[in-house]
Amino acid sequence: MAIQMQMDASQEPSSTQRAYLAIRRMILVGELAPGEKLKIEKLRQILDMGGSPIREALTLLVSDLLVERLDQRGFRTSDVSPSNFAEILNLRCHLEEMALRESLANADHAWEDRLVISHHRMMREPRANVERFEELHKAFHMNLLNGCHSPVLLKFCNQLYDLNIRYRYLAGQALNYSARDIGREHSDIMNAAVDRNTDLACKLLLDHYRNTGAFLEKHFSVEAAE
Repeated sequence: MAIQMQMDASQEPSSTQRAYLAIRRMILVGELAPGEKLKIEKLRQILDMGGSPIREALTLLVSDLLVERLDQRGFRTSDVSPSNFAEILNLRCHLEEMALRESLANADHAWEDRLVISHHRMMREPRANVERFEELHKAFHMNLLNGCHSPVLLKFCNQLYDLNIRYRYLAGQALNYSARDIGREHSDIMNAAVDRNTDLACKLLLDHYRNTGAFLEKHFSVEAAE
């Protein structure tokens, strides 16, 4: 399961937590390429910290499926492939539709307020502020589902969201991706959810994910041709 490193506001993050969050971010946004060998000494220089917390962080990232342990040879970032993305997309569509239907069936005014506020904050944040935007983007998507009363299902949805982030950044490299009106897609999903139009909200959410898949196919096609 994806590991949630939540801390009391008064606590300083440990070295392992800081290493975990920093390496995770670099993997998700592509600063560490898929399949790249992760050398402890190089990461020590980048993060300006000792080797022990970095090794501990990499072990945590193995359980997140973002890093692979190499027998007697250290670590590397998990690879990406069309088949891996197809599996993630298929699972997200099935599990998130299930979670969204239950969430909307249980929706109340407090849930609606959280969703609308999270959408507003996400839309106001410049996408250039990558780390903050990603935090707000995830909050919006998870707030859609948080009326679901199945903690196990939500944990799977949370992990699949994280695994998909790398593919979203790869899709962003495809031709014409910038012409996609993602803000409009998010707004339409929110409006359907607030209106409790379950079938439409599910359709729009799954189309949102599949649109990313269409751009990702273009990315992999260009890579294969090179």
